[in-house]
Amino acid sequence: MKQNLLDFDAHALAVYLTEMGEKPFRARQLMRWIYRVGEPDFAAMTDIAASLRDKLAQCASITPPNVMREELSDDGTRKWLLNVGTGNAVEAVYIPEETRGTLCVSTQAGCALDCSFCSTGKQGFNRNLSVAEIIGQLWWANHQLGKNAEGLWPISNVVLMGMGEPLLNFDNTVSALRLMLDDHAYGLSRRRVTVSTSGIVPAMDRLREECPVALAVSLHAPNDKLRDELVPINQKYPLRELMAACQRYLEKAPRDFITFEYVMLDGVNDSEQQARELVKLVRDVPCKFNLIPFNPFPQTHYQRSRPDAIQRFRDVLMQADIVTTTRKTRGDDIAAACGQLAGQVQDKTKRTMQRIAGVH
Repeated sequence: MKQNLLDFDAHALAVYLTEMGEKPFRARQLMRWIYRVGEPDFAAMTDIAASLRDKLAQCASITPPNVMREELSDDGTRKWLLNVGTGNAVEAVYIPEETRGTLCVSTQAGCALDCSFCSTGKQGFNRNLSVAEIIGQLWWANHQLGKNAEGLWPISNVVLMGMGEPLLNFDNTVSALRLMLDDHAYGLSRRRVTVSTSGIVPAMDRLREECPVALAVSLHAPNDKLRDELVPINQKYPLRELMAACQRYLEKAPRDFITFEYVMLDGVNDSEQQARELVKLVRDVPCKFNLIPFNPFPQTHYQRSRPDAIQRFRDVLMQADIVTTTRKTRGDDIAAACGQLAGQVQDKTKRTMQRIAGVH
């Protein structure tokens, strides 16, 4: 089987080429062709020695996941269903805006965390995605969209907020992040790449040391009792530990705040009293809030908070000098909105806490 070069970050690619008897600097050349140019054909890489091109053609490939289906929303949002084998498919979503293009990337086939309001979690978990399957979503999306008039790829921002918990696939996620940031690959700013986590505290500390990027934390509740119900990982890493981890992360983060994601559930977590609880909870953590109107999916018992309830909740946070935005729902007509990604997952889990008990 040929080696997929999308599985290698810069260091791993240099090691691979060295083992082939090549100079390590060839890795930089290859990365520029693969990511900057977007060239999948070794024969077209004209400044690389013909002998190396011939070797690579024999033993390597540049292979993103196969796309099974593409859907286009009325608002311009695009969703791709990508085949990752063994009956599994994941979803990636592109959200165009006037000043940027954002790709929402998946990191796992399914999710083991079983957050009660999330469609992905209801499908269970099959496996972690490889580096090639993660970075391949960005490679494919750029190709599908094409370069703009200035010759630049259209995707300026990446959020790891698709299917799965990125920090439970730590090593592959970090290798993919390094490719997004590497100047010889996509060269994205650390401020424009965001990892979203439900609060895997030890992995947050590792990310801070190994590859700090912008961080979003799925909070969704102002106290442990409610968060235990909505986000079961809270039973292992409760809010006190999570807030301390957020403070530690900011020591090396590229941004001077944490983004807290908060899905608005009617009659569950959207009262003014709960907003006041949130203010107390985050008082020592520089942060902004992103309020997310709940996006329904089949078999859910939750309802979206009323607009007036969201406004009152937002007002409480704003009055406490916390920057708060309400996310505009994008792509909900093609089930591409936050919490709606489901893909196709052959569930191998027995549910949440059993799987995460061994997280370190």
